[in-house]
Amino acid sequence: MREILGIIDHTVLKPDTSNSMIENLCKEALEYDFAAVCVNPYFVKLAKELLQDSNVKVATVIGFPLGANTKEVKAYETIDAIKNGADEIDMVINIGALKNKDYDLVKEDIEAVVEAAKGKAIVKVIIETCLLTEEEKKKACELSLEAGADFVKTSTGFSTGGATIEDVKLMKSIVGDKMGIKASGGIRDLETARKMIEAGATRLGTSSGVKIAKEL
Repeated sequence: MREILGIIDHTVLKPDTSNSMIENLCKEALEYDFAAVCVNPYFVKLAKELLQDSNVKVATVIGFPLGANTKEVKAYETIDAIKNGADEIDMVINIGALKNKDYDLVKEDIEAVVEAAKGKAIVKVIIETCLLTEEEKKKACELSLEAGADFVKTSTGFSTGGATIEDVKLMKSIVGDKMGIKASGGIRDLETARKMIEAGATRLGTSSGVKIAKEL
């Protein structure tokens, strides 16, 4: 099951993150051949420098963690992140707009980021499942697919809950093989990682990548 390591986004998004923590994150990502590191936009440039000439991608977060920025701000954040070296963009949807059933706005919000990243970075759409009803989760996945994003993602890890097996299965039932599915939040051991993959996850966001690697 060493292939699990190749789908891990090795993550540090805490507000008190320091350069030395990013340096350690990148060192571990190289050692274990993780798919990517996921860092806040401020650290993209440093991570890119540390990972140059490697296969490890740099992912960053946009509209994080609330998703309540305007689409123009999210698009600018995306352009700036890519300029600094981001290969992957994990954006938070406008959760309030989804709750208001303003589906056009939700779709346009995602499209703005997809357009800004086009041909330069892949886009993962964080739908924050813990705040949504089942119907809202389905709708968020449908809108992400329609907007041309590459992945749907369960969670920021900063709200009331993380990834669940049920949510990953639900997301898979909507997007099938047309999009990737990133499970994130609460994946702290190998058993949980395996269950997420069995449910349909094709990428795992976790700060416990090294612990998982050592359990293999």
